[in-house]
Amino acid sequence: MLLFMVIAYLFVTIGIGLWAAQRVKNTADFAIAGRHLPMYMIITTTFATWFGSEIVLGVPAKFIQGGLNAVVEDPFGAGMCLILVGLFFAAKLYRMTLLTISDYYRERYGRAVEVICSLIIMLSYLGWVSAQVTALGLVFNLLSGGTVSIPWGMAIGVLSILVYTLWGGMWSVAVTDFIQMIILVLGLVVLSWFAADMAGGADKVIDLVTSRDMLRFWPEPTWHEVLFFFGAAITMMLGSIPQQDVFQRVMSANTERAATHGTVIGGSAYILFAFVPMFLVASALLIMPEQAAQLLREDPQKVLPTLVMERMPLLMQVLFFGALLSAIKSCASATLLAPSVTFTENIWRQFRPEYISDREKLLAMRISVLVFAAGVLFYSIKMEGTPIYELVSSAYQVPLVGAFVPLVFGLYWKRANTQGAVCAVMMGIGVWLVFMLTPALHEAFPQQLAGLLSAVFGMVAGSLTPQLVRNTRAPHHRVVGVE
Repeated sequence: MLLFMVIAYLFVTIGIGLWAAQRVKNTADFAIAGRHLPMYMIITTTFATWFGSEIVLGVPAKFIQGGLNAVVEDPFGAGMCLILVGLFFAAKLYRMTLLTISDYYRERYGRAVEVICSLIIMLSYLGWVSAQVTALGLVFNLLSGGTVSIPWGMAIGVLSILVYTLWGGMWSVAVTDFIQMIILVLGLVVLSWFAADMAGGADKVIDLVTSRDMLRFWPEPTWHEVLFFFGAAITMMLGSIPQQDVFQRVMSANTERAATHGTVIGGSAYILFAFVPMFLVASALLIMPEQAAQLLREDPQKVLPTLVMERMPLLMQVLFFGALLSAIKSCASATLLAPSVTFTENIWRQFRPEYISDREKLLAMRISVLVFAAGVLFYSIKMEGTPIYELVSSAYQVPLVGAFVPLVFGLYWKRANTQGAVCAVMMGIGVWLVFMLTPALHEAFPQQLAGLLSAVFGMVAGSLTPQLVRNTRAPHHRVVGVE
């Protein structure tokens, strides 16, 4: 019965997504919903896109093991990313007639930086989408009692998302996000109420969390602990800013106010609501202490699904898996769309004449979605067994050290130029790789922080140093976004 109801829910969301796809007439509709989304939809699609499998399964597992200090990267860093985007980036970017975030790099620095940053952004999505696909495989494996293997569950999940994302693009993603957010919020709130009652009251759960020092957020006051805490915090806080999925939500808004306020509200709601799954898993320690302790040793990600499957009635199981699938599908659809649009607009178009028709470009975007989905499925199966939280957190180190600095300096520093951007990318990624491949270095200093500082140095030094190679015939790139 539970599996039947979950499958029925999948078909309903597919139907809604295909209905929304009727609005897609051109590439602007497919990529940014024609800039027609009102503020309430910007809030819901921002929240739903961020609220994926890692926040329902990965974050609670990390919280139980290490407290709030262990989850500074997500949800705190991830939520702050959206707030920062709304405060400092959304208005400037919204005023530009751009289809992708990589279009900004072309306008500000030229084709070479556009292509390099596009590749960096696309690469970062592998880990994030794979986390959602891994969670889908786990869900179908659990619901079928092991009859459906995790790889086959991954394939079924990807296909269910691909159907409407392929045809409807951002319109389908935004409309299904709106429905899925309602199911997600209601489902998890009801589950928390029920779990608190089973645990003897919410105060009992809070007392347990407090007694185990799980609410400690700040690190120990040592140089090493503070550095790595800060490094973890900025990974998603800053590394997620130069991302196509965030940019799409900004550019899809129907007004500048919706673009700025919607992302701030969505980010704030994300941080606050992330405590609900943490509360649920903490309640499992009281409801099934011995089983929870065993699962924490074997696979912490299974604590919450096991609590629901074995200790709660069918209605609660339906609510949980409806909420979980809502979280996964909303996140996965957005992260399938973003790199595909980036590839078509900023990589593939380099090899096609400027007079390419909009219809041909739209077809190319859809083919890119299909190819990227197949690639992600293959990568997810290969990476099976990697914790969901780790897949997500590691995905954003590359854009942090490679794409963040050129974006910020391009918007806020008039003297930033192409030479500085190239130096920032090369030094940021180069130093990051050196630290990552040298155990003695990355154990002593956070590799992502080393890469970020090197990128800042490269941007400043490269922009202020006289041009290493002068070419009077080189095209002039206008300074956009700097006031």
